[in-house]
Amino acid sequence: MTAPLRQGPLAEPIMVPVALGTRAYDIVIGRGQLASLGSRIGGLRPGAKCAIVADATVAKHHLAATEAALKSAGIASSAIVVPPGEGSKSYASFETVCEAIVAARIERGDLVVTLGGGVIGDLAGFAAASVRRGLDFVQVPTTLLAQVDSSVGGKTGINSRQGKNLIGAFHQPVLVIADTALLDTLPERDFRAGYAEMAKFGLLGDAAFFTWLEANWRDIFAGGPGREHAIAVCCRGKAGIVARDERETGERALLNLGHTFGHALEAGCGFSSRLLHGEAVALGTALAFEFSARRGLISAADAARAHAHLAAVGLPTHIKDVPGGVPGVDALMDLIAQDKKVKRGRLTFILVRGIGQAFVENDVDAAQVRAFLADKLAQQ
Repeated sequence: MTAPLRQGPLAEPIMVPVALGTRAYDIVIGRGQLASLGSRIGGLRPGAKCAIVADATVAKHHLAATEAALKSAGIASSAIVVPPGEGSKSYASFETVCEAIVAARIERGDLVVTLGGGVIGDLAGFAAASVRRGLDFVQVPTTLLAQVDSSVGGKTGINSRQGKNLIGAFHQPVLVIADTALLDTLPERDFRAGYAEMAKFGLLGDAAFFTWLEANWRDIFAGGPGREHAIAVCCRGKAGIVARDERETGERALLNLGHTFGHALEAGCGFSSRLLHGEAVALGTALAFEFSARRGLISAADAARAHAHLAAVGLPTHIKDVPGGVPGVDALMDLIAQDKKVKRGRLTFILVRGIGQAFVENDVDAAQVRAFLADKLAQQ
């Protein structure tokens, strides 16, 4: 656990709006906000019933409280529980969840509630986008990674054998409840993996926030007031980017800093516990900074600074940090070639010109990427 449970009266939540016109919604951030789920859903969809999708680990900790919050507002619910882990972002689990939603007689005016981390949000959100040609859904993220990143913005989907998140849809939630008390049951490794997305946000577009993280990350891990502040900063920043570029045709691609290398490494490890998604993002971000330095875009000092902070919190920054090693350069290049940002077969990377200065680099020379990865692999 990352911090002991804290008792006492609930503070007013931090509200972050996602401005998408008729599809706008709020992100509600604060301790104990799960208890408000029923009243908030009742206000949004009077008379709706809910299907709650969770994995078995999250269900053990938080399903009963979720059901109670809905019941207190007179909302009927049914639970759909799937195995934990990245393996559930599969065709088989997608079928299971879709069939269970239909069997629960969830109608178009009803809701799906995703209770879990990024895997559950992506899987159940994609099911919501598909069943009856589209159901509304509410995100209740239970991991730091999901609270600062994957629950916001409407990206849903599952993995293909050929790569990460290659099957899916853009489908915005109608509400996000980021109850920071739920993070108290999160294993430290998972919390640290989620922090990678937080650090990534500073590194890609907010140098002042990254400097603040360097000074305050211990308070975030300890569950101090910096935790809610940092989550809100990330959510506001992502909400702004999503409002300006919902379908990732431009600026939103910057949020993929570290993901081209990271997704390839994650897929190369079989989407297993050897390399969690957030750990892959941290390693991919470190590689993106180093690749940028090799191309003369940033100083070695800036690359070292990014490395140093990620390493200080215990995240992997070298390929040799991955237990059991990773596939060879040919396999990694094949996986990179399947990245969603590839255009007409040309590689696209998110690179940096400094701390907080990410940009989209189209048509990156594959030979340069191959040589870079070969050097990194030789250092294992």
